[in-house]
Amino acid sequence: MHIKLKTLSCAVMAAIAAVPPVEAEEIEEVAVTGTRGQPRSVADSPVPVDVFNAEMLEAVSFTDTNDVLKTLVPSYNVARQPISDGATFIRPAQLRGMPTDKTLVLVNSKRRHRAALVEIGGSGTQAADVATVPSSALKSVEVLRDGAAAQYGSDAIAGVINFILKDNAEGGSFSVSSGEYTEGDGFGTTASGNVGLPLGDRGFVSISSEFSKTDYTSRSEQYCETWFCLDKDNPLYDSGASYARYTGDEAFMAASRNASLESDVVNPWGQPNTEAARLFVNVGYDLSGGAEWYAFGNYSNSEADGGFFYRYPGNGTIEDLRLEDGSIYSPLEIFPGGFTPRFEGEVTDYSAVSGIRGEWSSGLAYDISARYGYSDVDYTLRNTINPSLGPDTPTSFRPGTLSNEETQLQADFSRELDLGISSPVLAAFGFSYMDERYEIAGGDEQSYAAGPYATRDPWALCNDDGTASAAGMEAIAGGSTLDCANPDDPVYTVVGVGSNGFPGYSPEYSGSYSRDSYAAFVDLSSDLTDRLFVQAAARYEDYSDFDSELVGKLALQYDVTDTFGIRSSVGTGFRAPTPGQQGTTNVSTRLPDGFPVATGLFPAGSDVATALGAEALEPETSINYTFGLTAGFERLELTVDFYRIDVDDRTYAISTLDVSSDSDAGDAYSNYLALLDAGVVGAESIGGVFYFTNAFNTRTQGVDVVATYPLEWSNGSMTSLTASVNYNKSEFTSDPDEYLNEEDQYDFENFDPKLRGVLTAVHELGDFSLMARANWYGSYENANIVEDEKVIQDFDPIVMVDLEGKYRVTEATSIALGGRNIFDEYPEQDEIGDYCCGRIYSSGTVVDWQGSYYYMRLNHNF
Repeated sequence: MHIKLKTLSCAVMAAIAAVPPVEAEEIEEVAVTGTRGQPRSVADSPVPVDVFNAEMLEAVSFTDTNDVLKTLVPSYNVARQPISDGATFIRPAQLRGMPTDKTLVLVNSKRRHRAALVEIGGSGTQAADVATVPSSALKSVEVLRDGAAAQYGSDAIAGVINFILKDNAEGGSFSVSSGEYTEGDGFGTTASGNVGLPLGDRGFVSISSEFSKTDYTSRSEQYCETWFCLDKDNPLYDSGASYARYTGDEAFMAASRNASLESDVVNPWGQPNTEAARLFVNVGYDLSGGAEWYAFGNYSNSEADGGFFYRYPGNGTIEDLRLEDGSIYSPLEIFPGGFTPRFEGEVTDYSAVSGIRGEWSSGLAYDISARYGYSDVDYTLRNTINPSLGPDTPTSFRPGTLSNEETQLQADFSRELDLGISSPVLAAFGFSYMDERYEIAGGDEQSYAAGPYATRDPWALCNDDGTASAAGMEAIAGGSTLDCANPDDPVYTVVGVGSNGFPGYSPEYSGSYSRDSYAAFVDLSSDLTDRLFVQAAARYEDYSDFDSELVGKLALQYDVTDTFGIRSSVGTGFRAPTPGQQGTTNVSTRLPDGFPVATGLFPAGSDVATALGAEALEPETSINYTFGLTAGFERLELTVDFYRIDVDDRTYAISTLDVSSDSDAGDAYSNYLALLDAGVVGAESIGGVFYFTNAFNTRTQGVDVVATYPLEWSNGSMTSLTASVNYNKSEFTSDPDEYLNEEDQYDFENFDPKLRGVLTAVHELGDFSLMARANWYGSYENANIVEDEKVIQDFDPIVMVDLEGKYRVTEATSIALGGRNIFDEYPEQDEIGDYCCGRIYSSGTVVDWQGSYYYMRLNHNF
């Protein structure tokens, strides 16, 4: 999608070039991303770039900048992932089908620091948290849909997103919006504002802030599965099943209604409760000699909480245990109806960037800057227990904190060189030093402690031959029902270690991981003829924890006619595994076949993963090809861009390896022995282990089509039409059998819709405007293994329509009323038993499953 801009964003060039004064009306579709030299118009860009101005961003009703981009860029997707550990708080996104850590995020053309969260599944992504950049602070957004590692460095495999901050020295704006889903939940309010202040007579201070709060949603049904059911009206309910003594107990059923801290079902699926306050400041000041000092930074604090899976009696967590006196204890004494852990995360994010740019008398332009970025996630777990502590367990825990810290020094230069060809060559080059540090800070001791009930018969009440010991005889004499000859007696029960749902980080698995890197790049570009523009770039980077890498890129734009052009690029890239990916550890609860299992993620270089066959992570490498067409037919503007991204040694989490202390369990028992040899505390209670590895090679290919067309009507009104379509397909180019099971392989290639489109129409008539938007998702498939057979569910295409009407009350004030997904469309519900525990829809899909949302928004400019 491209637009007409009336200003030139020279101030945020990655490498400043001398730009002569240009009249405003001469500037069209300006983009500063995609070239390290002078900004170019989108139509003339050798690579596809989308540019969205503040008006277009404000017209999107979402609060989260992730959702704003999803609405405007079809190849950008983000999912809502409840019951997904840290992904509940920092959502992973995709650009061109690639995970979020393969898209570089910039603010004012400077690298944005990574968030502290490492996703514990899939690609294990650790990337910038786009949500910390409030849309109220944005002057424009540029989305480069092309590999750019040679220009910007590691991570820019799929593309680059550049957020350009507002730079007003006066005036400002204020906006407040509220809305709710038609289901009667998810009420949200956002208040945002911006004010521009002069800094003397040669500078500006632009301050933007945003506060938002949203309530949880639940798109769930009451928990009812073959192994435990709380809904007597569900056909699965069977009063003769093994759980009948609980579900037939009216007191238990009544107490179960309080198992979850939210919702009227024990296992709510939906968006979490969230609250966020964000601040961005952008400063610029013209110095003598044509130089400019600039600085910008942010502070963001957000909180969110979501539910985990419901814990029912007999599921390995709520179990009868023999106390030291031989009596029986059950966690039902604390939670008489079972419990659903509530996971909370507080995300703190701040940064500061400052630099000086200008041009020396020699004609060499410079931009010298320094930046610092910090992000942490502080976890809290409520409404749960540490089962191994028995009756001494608390019900609230602090599992620990993750933090990521980055410091970078950057120097960029550019100059036009007269080499005797038809046009000067713009040479841009630069140097960079970056220091990164990732830290896991341990939680409170009770969140990871291995209590007495992490082992069999902790009080030695029984002898090895199945008879009662002296302590056991004393307990029996006191009235205990102890039966040492019965292997199912609670004296032999072993339960999990740590705060159930998310055990805390113990000292053994806490610590910091750091590295530094150096980089140098050169970028040459020129109009070789009146119609041919060529660009070449190369970048060298050296990491303290990896070997050095050299990557390159070549791009061109050829204007066949004044209205038709072709463009193409080829480039190599790489992405070095982050310190977080190399060091993160996590033990969380998963539900294979509905039974809660403590599943451990361990660093690939750790003793645990090494014992299971892991090797240290290596960088991913890539080759990116694009070929595109640009055309203008009177009012119609059209771009069509084909792309292919080949990634080798792709980082991915292996399918979970089963772990069992049962000596007859084959490979699962071997894995258990490996954990014991590695000294893993509570190995008896861990049911699965996985780690990140360079698993396989992939190919992602597709096409982006963007068209705009304005319609002028006889009554003076205007309708602007924009259509964007993306086709994207990913496939394996090496055998993944060693790392992924059959189901995971199928879902990797088929789970996301291959086609996605957005058609937007904006009609303006006087003080009134009407926006209609159709979001189209193509078909997709999901696999499940049922009794060793793979079953497939096909999901039909779906169209969700947004509608908004806006009325300008005065020149400065407007009111908007609108709705998202106004026809209340939902994707199909699960039909193959791949989901359980009250879940109706696939919670990981990029297709929204929340239903209709209606809102009102007030905007005021001053």
